[in-house]
Amino acid sequence: MPAPPAGRTPGLAGHDDSAPQSPLRARKLWLGALAALLFLLVCADVLVGPAAADAGALARALWRAPQADPTLSVIVWHIRLPQAFMAALVGAALGHAGAEMQTVLNNPLASPFTLGISSAAALGAALPLVLGISLPGVAAPYVLAANAFIFALLCAALLDLVARRARIGASGLILFGIALVFTFNALLSLIQIAASAAALQDLIFWMMGSLGRSDWPRLAAMAVVLALAMAHARRQSWALTALRFGDERATAFGVDPRRLRRMALLRISVLAALAVALTGVIGFVGLVAPHIARRLWGEDHRWYLPASALAGGVMLAAASLISRLISADVVLPVGLVTTLVGIPFFLAALLRRRVLQ
Repeated sequence: MPAPPAGRTPGLAGHDDSAPQSPLRARKLWLGALAALLFLLVCADVLVGPAAADAGALARALWRAPQADPTLSVIVWHIRLPQAFMAALVGAALGHAGAEMQTVLNNPLASPFTLGISSAAALGAALPLVLGISLPGVAAPYVLAANAFIFALLCAALLDLVARRARIGASGLILFGIALVFTFNALLSLIQIAASAAALQDLIFWMMGSLGRSDWPRLAAMAVVLALAMAHARRQSWALTALRFGDERATAFGVDPRRLRRMALLRISVLAALAVALTGVIGFVGLVAPHIARRLWGEDHRWYLPASALAGGVMLAAASLISRLISADVVLPVGLVTTLVGIPFFLAALLRRRVLQ
C-alpha cells in the first residue's frame, strides 16, 4: 500500500503533519489530560467500595505493608484492582471499536452495541454456557471467547454486506442493526427458558454487563489483545482517515477500501467479542466515546483512535465508580449505568441527524 504524500496525512483540513505546532501541542495536551482523568478515575474506583476503610489502611493494603489488614489486602488486590483496570481496558476496547466502525461504515451512529455485534457475541457466549454448543477442538477455557468472536464476526460481516450491497443509507443501516439487536435478545430470552438456575445466573451476567468476574489472567488477555489491535490500527490510521472522503478518494490515495474494511471489521469483532466474553454486554460506550473524540480531535485517525479509546476508558471507569457510589451494599452492573447514560445521547444524535423525521 503506497504511503501518503510526504509530510501530510489524508484528513480534514488542519489535521496533518504540516499544521502549526500549537494545534498539535493542544491535541497532545488534551490527550494527556484525558489519560490523567482516566488514571484518577481508576484510583477513585479502587478507593471506593462496600468494604469501608480509611485511606491509610487502603494504602498499606495496596503496597502490601506488613501491618496491612490481610482481608483488606485480598479485597484490594483480587477484587478492586482487577475490576478498576478491567473497566478502563474494556471501555478503551469498546471506544476504539466504535470509532473504527463509524469510519468503515461511514455512519456516526454505528457502534458494536447499536448494530448488534455485542448482542451477537453475547448469544455466542450463551450457547456453550447453557446448551453446551461450542466449536469443536477449542479448549474449555476459550470456548466462550471463541463462540463470542465467531458470532460477532458473522454479525459484522452481515452489516458490511448490507451496507455495500443493499445501499439502504445510514438511517436504514441503524434500523437494520436495531432489528438485529432485538433478534439476538429474543434468542437469548429463549435460551433463558432452557437454562438451569446456575446457568441462568451466569446468563444474566452476560446480558447486564458486570465487572464482577474480573481477575488478573482475564485482565492480561484484554490488555494484550487491545494493545495489538490498537497497534495494528495505528499502522492504518492514514488509510482510515482517507476512507472518510469516500471509496473513490481513498482509492486515489492508494487505499484498498474492501481490504481495509475487512481488517477493521476483524479488529472490531475481536475487541467486541473479548469484551463481551469477559464482562458481558455493555452498551453505548462505543457510540458516545467516538463522538467525544471527534469533537475534540477531529477526523485525523492518528489522534481520533487513541482519543476514542481513552474516552471509552473514562466512560466505563466513571460508570464503575458511579455503580459503587449509588449503593453501599450492592454494586450495580456497569451495563445498566452506561445504558441509562447512553440512551439520551443516542436519541439526541438521532434527532440531530433528522432520522426520525
